[in-house]
Amino acid sequence: MAFSFSFMFFYWTLNRFVALDVSPATASLVSQQSSEDRHRSSLSPGEQAARDRAAHRAGSPEHKKMKRDQEVSDGEKSDQDLVVDDANEAPTGASNGNHHSPRENGIDGKKSPRSPGSESSSSGKKREDSGKKPSHRSTPTSKPLGNGPSLPSGYPFPEGLAPPALNGLRPPLGGNVEPPRPLGSSQGIAEGKPAYSFHVNAEGQARPVPFPADALIGPGVPRHIRKINTLPHGDVVCAVTMSNPTKYVYTGGKGCVKVWDISQPGGKAPVSQLDCLTRDNYIRSIKLLPDGRTLVVGGEASTISIWDLASPTPRIKAEMTSSAPACYALAISPDSKVCFSCCSDGNIAVWDLHNQTLVRQFQGHTDGASCIDISADGTKLWTGGLDNTVRSWDLREGRQLQQHDFSSQIFCLGYCPTGDWLAVGMENSNVEVLHASQPDKYQLNLHESCVLSLKFANCGKWFVSTGKDNLLNAWRNPYGASIFQSNETSSVLSVDISTDDKYIVTGSGDKKATVYEIMY
Repeated sequence: MAFSFSFMFFYWTLNRFVALDVSPATASLVSQQSSEDRHRSSLSPGEQAARDRAAHRAGSPEHKKMKRDQEVSDGEKSDQDLVVDDANEAPTGASNGNHHSPRENGIDGKKSPRSPGSESSSSGKKREDSGKKPSHRSTPTSKPLGNGPSLPSGYPFPEGLAPPALNGLRPPLGGNVEPPRPLGSSQGIAEGKPAYSFHVNAEGQARPVPFPADALIGPGVPRHIRKINTLPHGDVVCAVTMSNPTKYVYTGGKGCVKVWDISQPGGKAPVSQLDCLTRDNYIRSIKLLPDGRTLVVGGEASTISIWDLASPTPRIKAEMTSSAPACYALAISPDSKVCFSCCSDGNIAVWDLHNQTLVRQFQGHTDGASCIDISADGTKLWTGGLDNTVRSWDLREGRQLQQHDFSSQIFCLGYCPTGDWLAVGMENSNVEVLHASQPDKYQLNLHESCVLSLKFANCGKWFVSTGKDNLLNAWRNPYGASIFQSNETSSVLSVDISTDDKYIVTGSGDKKATVYEIMY
């Protein structure tokens, strides 16, 4: 039952990438077809510990029984109207305000350290028994053109895509912002409080992290946030992004994208609306090109639309049609020449934005590809999937580089703009921060339910994650010291950070987007 619910709820996982600098690698990707399809597995230690953790957390939200929601809002659509029964849950975080101060490692609500949820080894090692049901994995490939495998009827649900469980899984908290406290090296461990951040070495041994004294101070590290605007979209907000400079916010919901001018105080109406899909289909990902003149939109349809925002009235200037019935996530190459789309059939489609043509498909995920990000130099792509794997791809050679196997579905990920670290959000409520080339990693445990979206600050020093537990968490990269936390009134499905790292926007299940100012 927990698995079926988590699978359903994935559909509200959004977010991820802002295009960066120009890279020749993406241009060569359009013209060069791969002559080599190789697969090197990179597996990580600790699956036995993961099973122990699953047993230990049998009472957590993701394992609780589901019941029919008797107060479904008009904006929802659901074949089953399932919500998590969380009657025994208490609100996460301190009760003194919406935006909480950072915690020392182990404060607030964690009964014991959690074990790692993934298994790993160096590239080329044989995968050990993970305790999961065996799956028939095909060798990952990169195909220049051609279609992916046909999908079963009704993929992935018999009657279409299911909505999230909504309507305030946790009550709103009132109060003022609490100023942050600097963290000492003990992180609460000396006080006997369970840790929430763990370092996992190559042997799979997890130890609480002793945060450095400057974990929450220094240039580029925020102190807290304050809410400055609420945008009443009117439907569940599954995708958000912001312009550069920060003037416009784009919110994607049921059938359309709405554009908001946040430079006008008190503006509660969108300045324009882009009708992208049919009324009952949700937008899943929206990406604004760096010039601010072009918006790429994907969602519950085989068509990805490209919008011209520079015209007097925004209009569709091109469409790209995939063989997959839905697009879960988008990424744009740093030079804005290539678009990557995560398809519901597991393929990663590579599109030439100038000609609107499909130039290649990366094949490897054995279930829907759910999230994606690209390195700042445009040479490497990272993707996560419902097949419990994270994969990296060489965009110059068109081949898979690594595969990381986990014990949970992957809902979101982000690659640090300054390199080295990849943050992954999972259905089992964990956030794991992997090193791009080393076996060491960090596991962060402050979410109490599915982690739905994740985004790095452009400075690379911190990132945010959001979840079905209504939380927005900010973490110090890579070791995960908690910088601030905000408790919203419903599941937080999407998040973006402005290019100048001054604002955060979130999209939630209660049909609105929230804009925060980041305080340094």
